[in-house]
Amino acid sequence: MAKFRIYQVAKEFGLESKLVIDLLRDIGIEVKSASSTINEEELIRIKERIEEYKKTGKRPAPRVEKKEKKEKAEAKEAKKEVKKEIKKETKKEAKKEEKKEKKEKKEEKPPSRPSPPRPKPRPRQSPPSRRPPHPKKGRVDHKKISSRRFEMIKKKKEEVKFPESATVVEGDTLKDLAEKLGVKVSQVEEKLREGGLLVSSNTKIDATLAQEIGRILHVSIEFKTFEESLEELHGKGTKFVDRAPIVTVMGHVDHGKTTLLDYIRRTRVAEREAGGITQHIGAYKVKVGDKWITFIDTPGHEAFTKLRARGAQVTDIVVLVVAADDGVMPQTVEAINHAKAAGVQMIVAINKIDKPEADPMKVKQQLAEHGVLVEEWGGDTVAVEISAKTGKGVDELLEMIVLVGEMLELKAPIDVPAQGTILVAKLDPRKGPTVKAIIQKGVLKPREAFVAGLTWGKVRGLFDEFGKPIKEAGPSDPVEILGFEEVPQEGDRLYVVHDVDKAKEIVEIRKERLKTGARRVERKITLEDLLKELEGEEEKELLIILKADVIGSLEAIRDSLEKLSTEEVKVRILHAATGPVSESDVLLASASKAIIIGFNVKAEKKALASAAAENVQIRLYRVIYELLEDVKKALKGMLKPKIEETVVGRAEVKQTFRIAKVGVVAGCVVVEGKVRKDLRARLIRDGEVLFDGKIASLKHYKDDVEEVRMGSECGIRLESFNDVKKGDIIEVYERRQV
Repeated sequence: MAKFRIYQVAKEFGLESKLVIDLLRDIGIEVKSASSTINEEELIRIKERIEEYKKTGKRPAPRVEKKEKKEKAEAKEAKKEVKKEIKKETKKEAKKEEKKEKKEKKEEKPPSRPSPPRPKPRPRQSPPSRRPPHPKKGRVDHKKISSRRFEMIKKKKEEVKFPESATVVEGDTLKDLAEKLGVKVSQVEEKLREGGLLVSSNTKIDATLAQEIGRILHVSIEFKTFEESLEELHGKGTKFVDRAPIVTVMGHVDHGKTTLLDYIRRTRVAEREAGGITQHIGAYKVKVGDKWITFIDTPGHEAFTKLRARGAQVTDIVVLVVAADDGVMPQTVEAINHAKAAGVQMIVAINKIDKPEADPMKVKQQLAEHGVLVEEWGGDTVAVEISAKTGKGVDELLEMIVLVGEMLELKAPIDVPAQGTILVAKLDPRKGPTVKAIIQKGVLKPREAFVAGLTWGKVRGLFDEFGKPIKEAGPSDPVEILGFEEVPQEGDRLYVVHDVDKAKEIVEIRKERLKTGARRVERKITLEDLLKELEGEEEKELLIILKADVIGSLEAIRDSLEKLSTEEVKVRILHAATGPVSESDVLLASASKAIIIGFNVKAEKKALASAAAENVQIRLYRVIYELLEDVKKALKGMLKPKIEETVVGRAEVKQTFRIAKVGVVAGCVVVEGKVRKDLRARLIRDGEVLFDGKIASLKHYKDDVEEVRMGSECGIRLESFNDVKKGDIIEVYERRQV
């Protein structure tokens, strides 16, 4: 019996797929999506219902669930409106009462008495002088003026009010902070000086200094890095537009990826490239009807797995090309794992169906074994049978890409500074640094300043994928950019900034951060530091890439590792295969925050070099027991430890001493237990903890000591804290892991 897809039926009658789905449900036929199929009998029934709909114009009744949701939403809105009205009324009443009180106060005021007549001043007898005195000028009382000026300065100091919160971006100076607080920088400096912190208007604020300033000014200061501020700036869009889906074509070498793109673009890309294998990432835009699709040609060759992994980070849909005569191959499995790790929608293109030895059913079965279930078999992955050579099924594949893109409802803001990802970067002898990128947010225009990794620039030229100059590039547009100062790294994020000076400042700080080793390295998980990496996360997951010598060992170890999962920590095998640890495995681990475990296998030279560069750990074992024991230990370390806190001693501040170039030293008496220099301390004032940190120095008279017992006097200096006053309590405590 023939079967018909819903989107084809919708196309035949000129209706939306969604409407046809609703009409089907109205006559009792349940379907999942627009790519679902119906038989001939159901086709006759839906045709009758569509004709009835066209005559009457009556749409199918909405589901009860939607009605209930709408009613609940309306009820919520009504409650909000009522609350707003009540607030308005209360405010109006309060204003009326205030006016009445003011009127009553005015009426109660006694009538002002007439002031008594002032006596006429006697004529002043001045001693004879050569120059007669000025009629308006008299003697000046300097004491009165100086006291008045002092009172004015004192009043100004008292009147300085700081807002409750402020945000400081990496690179901001004290002057910038003062502007954000809405006060003069001199007022901020004076307040900080009173709190024991000496800084100038040009001092750059880091995270530690921001915390200290916030404590003294009683302002909640949020510190953000350049990257965080740029992400926030680019995320505040209000004007959104539909964008084209970004598609990556993946699969095993020689399965027909470039041939497929060649047919779609109608250019001979395969002939221009060395050996018929794509040597770099190319991005192309294709029009399908009135819609656009952006293709990233990600290589399928094993040596270029790094480019494939990066390509999946910017894509919305992955087209997995599998040859019908060859079936699922090792690189096909890698592509599936990359797509799953990236969390993108997948469409399977079963290629080479024109060959006599083609077996699409075998391919579908092999895909199911690797967790990819096609729609025909009850899954949610679209599978299309094609021939990239003859073009059979390619139009249907493009329609499915457009359809899946519509279902994803892809949108991007255009009223924010442009943001994109660099795909290819090279140094051209004539043009200088040239970069091919995909714009993801905003609109990139000529003469705009930008940063990308450790370089900056100003857009000198924009070109499309065919080398033609363009005026602007919007979301999902592949574009070639000229104007970089240096060649950036492939995969760097590109951000448009306010001006060139800002771009230079960001790059300088990034380079300085890299030199001092302060740049935070993301991911880089090893078994030893899993606790630090995953601390604070609600759901902890240990991702493992497993390699073994034979299938039997692989399956046994895989089952044993998965059984080690606990309620708090889950073990997930991201990729499992036989053979040596390859560079492809390292790159997948790098992209997915995973570790590599090998049993009875070796690591390739390229894999070892890549692991050292990417800081990925490879653990090789000969005994299964040792392998499982190490993972168990790591999992125990990942469990949340119970911390017990014990107060060791307390000291009361009797007097404070300010020492030049050192800070404030608290003269204390130990009133309970003992004070130890190697423990943490907290300063308590009126029941409020003002400091929690380390003891910088501990002295008994003039001697440096490690411990002072109860009843003895001592001098305590707290690390990076000077706001100590008489009567404060310094509590020393110890934290132990139970």
